[in-house]
Amino acid sequence: METICAISTAYGTGGIAVIRVSGEQSISIVDTLFKGRVRLADTPANTVRHGCLERNKEVLDEVLCSVFRAPHSFTGEDTVEIACHGSLYVQQELLRWLIDAGCRAAEPGEFTRRAFLNGKMDLTQAEAVADLIAAQSKAEKDLALSQLRGSVSTELASLRERLLHFTSLIELELDFADHEELEFADRAELKALAAEIETKLAALLASFRTGNAIRNGIPVAIVGAPNVGKSTLLNALLGEQRAIVSDIQGTTRDTIEDTLILDGILFRLIDTAGLRETEDTIESMGIERSRRAIERAQIIVHVNDGTSAAVVLKDERMNGTVIEVINKADLGAAGEGIRISAKLGDIEPLRCELVRVAKASMSSAAVMLSNARHYEAVMRAHEAILRVQEGMANGLSGELLSLDLQDCLNALGEVTGQITNTEVLANIFSKFCIGK
Repeated sequence: METICAISTAYGTGGIAVIRVSGEQSISIVDTLFKGRVRLADTPANTVRHGCLERNKEVLDEVLCSVFRAPHSFTGEDTVEIACHGSLYVQQELLRWLIDAGCRAAEPGEFTRRAFLNGKMDLTQAEAVADLIAAQSKAEKDLALSQLRGSVSTELASLRERLLHFTSLIELELDFADHEELEFADRAELKALAAEIETKLAALLASFRTGNAIRNGIPVAIVGAPNVGKSTLLNALLGEQRAIVSDIQGTTRDTIEDTLILDGILFRLIDTAGLRETEDTIESMGIERSRRAIERAQIIVHVNDGTSAAVVLKDERMNGTVIEVINKADLGAAGEGIRISAKLGDIEPLRCELVRVAKASMSSAAVMLSNARHYEAVMRAHEAILRVQEGMANGLSGELLSLDLQDCLNALGEVTGQITNTEVLANIFSKFCIGK
């Protein structure tokens, strides 16, 4: 493959910048520019050399060159990482020199794509690289790092390997179709394995709601009757006047969203219109949006005015954990729930409860899906294994069972990249930043 180069650090001026070069000719190409006490070609792997970059007697910069040799590098190819000063001019000029010397400018995600193609990581791990770079919170970072270390791929690879064994045995039976008495695949073992796989795939699918929430922010709907202090609470949580606060009922007529990080967890807060019966068309639309927010929320903060009669939250579409909050504690509020004063900013008990509920949901699954592509493929695998179970219950032939088993194997293989196509790979890696 061609030797590629790109700036791997963020765009802009900084103390240093790193230019990555990867490919069969990477070391020899950089050697044409590098002037140090020892040539890079004579440098052992995993060694850093100090020197200058020079061309036609023009010195561009003093640099450190880190040498990595195949297959023990990120891409699995010979690689040189050049740490230069972070001047935009130096960065761009060095790229131009490298291209003139025989490199090609890397495409988005091309280094990681080569790592995948060279067997350094599977597709779930490659996608986790992008997630790790984009992580906005500790929880998101931890999830991406877990997937980069193979939590999802290890789980699926184990299931796929065991399923592949039985599929091969059934295929062997088909080769001896003239001998109907031959049965290589023990149906009782296959039934037990299918049940185990169905249970694990169902758990993975269920984990997607939490995994996706960690990735994009755990949705928290702040709900309640008008004038109980929902918007004041949103402002207190965010530490700024994000929502308009008024004594007039129905002031909030649409959902207002913002994000907050607590204890390393990203929350997506949604202030909603007050829930009540109204004939106002615009307010009714806001209330309907509030109900949709309640349906989507993983955590529902139900606020009551402690100086008034409590209102019971009734909504058949609730799927999240409800946290009951009694506001206006500074006015002698009464009622059952977490007592706060949004107006005075006395909301620490609620912050602690939000973190506790979020961590409880995050710890409920050892392995979590957070990628929509993975979720879709695992769903197809789950549907296929359900057909296998139904087929065995109905006494279907090995030939028909084999088709559903193969569908399950293919779907699982798509997650890790054992089965994929060029178009899918191009779509995945096109979303990466250049230089990674």
